[in-house]
Amino acid sequence: MAQALRVGIFGGGIVGGGTVELLTAASKSGKLAQLGAKIDVAKICVRSLDKPRDFVVGPSTQLVTSYDDILKDPSINCVVEVMGGVTHAKDVVFGAINAGKHVVTANKALIAAFLPDLQKALQANPGVSFNYEAAVCGGIPIIHTLQTDFPCDDIHKVMGIMNGTTNFMLCKMEDEGADYGDALKEAQALGFAEADPTADVEGHDVQAKIALLAKLCFGKTVPWETVPTSGISKLTSIDFEYARILKSTIKLVGVANRNEDGTLAVFVSPMVVPLVMPLASAKGPGNMVVVNSKNMGAATFAGPGAGRFPTANSICNDLVRLSVGKTVDPFPIDVPSIELNNDYTAQFYVRISITDGLGIIKQVGEAAEAAGVSIHAILQNPITRAQVDFVVTTEKGTRLSQVKDLCDRISKMSFALNPPLFMPML
Repeated sequence: MAQALRVGIFGGGIVGGGTVELLTAASKSGKLAQLGAKIDVAKICVRSLDKPRDFVVGPSTQLVTSYDDILKDPSINCVVEVMGGVTHAKDVVFGAINAGKHVVTANKALIAAFLPDLQKALQANPGVSFNYEAAVCGGIPIIHTLQTDFPCDDIHKVMGIMNGTTNFMLCKMEDEGADYGDALKEAQALGFAEADPTADVEGHDVQAKIALLAKLCFGKTVPWETVPTSGISKLTSIDFEYARILKSTIKLVGVANRNEDGTLAVFVSPMVVPLVMPLASAKGPGNMVVVNSKNMGAATFAGPGAGRFPTANSICNDLVRLSVGKTVDPFPIDVPSIELNNDYTAQFYVRISITDGLGIIKQVGEAAEAAGVSIHAILQNPITRAQVDFVVTTEKGTRLSQVKDLCDRISKMSFALNPPLFMPML
């Protein structure tokens, strides 16, 4: 049902300011009126009233510092949460729902952490609409697409590059031969990476996002903390040398995939991606999601995964849909009976760092046999120093548990300088 929105925004930073700017421009151009949308930003909750703003606050918009100035204002019927985090933001989002106010949020961590509680709160307040297009992949409309465009299809796999910081860094390592540390410093200098980059480089950001996409694609609520996650901090320029030999690149990918037995595997890992595959083409801070389904085959969605206006654009789209009465069930599929089994199968890349010596390949082969791993190939660049890095690729169908067992066995051998690095190959 169409409705006029009086909006309270929590957060006047990059995304909050961008949202105000886009709404103001769309209103002045007459576009909102043409669409039949009525959206008025009544209040913006900020930490300090004295902080300079990089956007214009209109005469009908009030800056406030108290959450209650919005949550307890009966004239405000919609809350936009762009403050981030899972503490104060939780109070805001649940407070809004319980007060009967619609919610638009960009907070993937909050949704992933409290999904069952959110669903219960929404069931208790059936008149409230919950919208979160900006929570995954910034400006790419992947959330609404999965909610509305696959009702007669059967999704087998969803996978994607969902973190612009790590994709920027991996592109630097591939294109310029940069080491991980140098790539991180440049990402921080350009504002792509935070001073503490842990959430990005260790894969925790993608961990929350793929849990949400798994819910939308398969109807299974996946506790985000159970998703096996490996980041990019152990990758080196050597891995890209071997990736080139394999006519591939390396991307940090979140995957939710139906196993052959019908169970569901959800994980985050760097992956060796052949250059002929769409994911290999994602450059810089861009994001990309590929949905494999029965009817569509492979559908690819690409675009900016973060940033002021891409993220604000998704928030504004949610607001317009809400105002014109075109919102949908936020979690349309519920299939709790699907069993999670993250011991997925794949072909794996295993890089082994050793001190050169005799009989090493033989010992690695024996360890592979003991772990039940069939070796597909052994790759080794010319030896130019005492430390040698060589790569073993496994046959397809190797289980994650098997390759972990192999790496554990190798790490205990006298020639191993550190635990082997492994990652699946697409």
